[in-house]
Amino acid sequence: MSDASLLDFRFEAHGSPVPASEREAILADPGFGKVFTDHMAMIRYSTDRGWHDARIMPRGPIQMDPACAVLHYAQEIFEGMKAYRLPDGGTALFRPEANARRFRESAERMAMAPLPEELFLESIRALVRADKNWIPAMEGGALYIRPFMFASEVFLGVKPASEYLYMVIASPAGAYFKGGAPSVTLWVSEDYTRAAPGGTGAAKCGGNYAASLVAQAEAIREGCDQVVFLDAAERKYVEELGGMNLFFVFEDGSMITPPLGGTILPGITRDSILTLAKDAGIAVREEAYSLDQWRSDAESGKLRETFACGTAAVVTPVGTVKGDGFEFGIGNRGPGILTEQLRAKLVGIQRGEASDPHGWLERLD
Repeated sequence: MSDASLLDFRFEAHGSPVPASEREAILADPGFGKVFTDHMAMIRYSTDRGWHDARIMPRGPIQMDPACAVLHYAQEIFEGMKAYRLPDGGTALFRPEANARRFRESAERMAMAPLPEELFLESIRALVRADKNWIPAMEGGALYIRPFMFASEVFLGVKPASEYLYMVIASPAGAYFKGGAPSVTLWVSEDYTRAAPGGTGAAKCGGNYAASLVAQAEAIREGCDQVVFLDAAERKYVEELGGMNLFFVFEDGSMITPPLGGTILPGITRDSILTLAKDAGIAVREEAYSLDQWRSDAESGKLRETFACGTAAVVTPVGTVKGDGFEFGIGNRGPGILTEQLRAKLVGIQRGEASDPHGWLERLD
């Protein structure tokens, strides 16, 4: 069995990469998740050989047998992270070791072979170095990186697979939310929940997102940008959005975010915001916060700001909350002062424009 920490990535250059002129036109307005870079990373796993066959190769389709285990039993996990262009033209990753750790933890929860964290990190570094010219120079632009792994064994039977395929693709990204609105509108789902105690809420697996889509579609029909879920046990406490964590800011300057507890994804942006808030002397608590209290505090003025956070959208103000038979606004329904301050600090660190006291930025070149 190979020692994964010693794997070298074999580089296979793309025979016909996107021409520079065409690439630059794409990078002027890449959108989000619609276009992809020239290369991808791939590593195979089997119980007899361990992790092997590490490659950076031309991005392209993958061949899959109809009996591939992931298609029947959904053993699949993924991550989301970004590479940034620095002011001096270099490139950097933001807290990649946190993604590596969460990827391993997700694999363990889904009974999958855990990828060694250093091998995860090297796959990201190698792909970004190969495709660094795809990082947009536009304000707010970044290279969105999607590592993922799925059960590739060909079999029908309810058991953990013995073969896995790990891959990384990358996509130049602009703004996550379109339209230029100063804040987003949320729809409270009271018919559907995202995760239950003992379930997979803390793992970043595709099934969690699939289960959220019917509620997200309901939100869109109601004219909202995102859905917000309540806890599965009591249908009372606010948990998170379909793909982002939430923070609440009060008139005394303190903050609350829902506690993790196994039903909420431990967001890396969430953890960064908690750290930055504490650095700034802001009293921040991880505690349960009910929908009724959210509405009451917003209507009384006690609650001044609410914001969502995640890798893709970074920090996004919430202006309006809607549900079956109710609607309430938050603050001035636009960006709040503390929201903007925390966002500016976080983005400044990510882009190498502000001091980085916690050593979160990993420079690649």
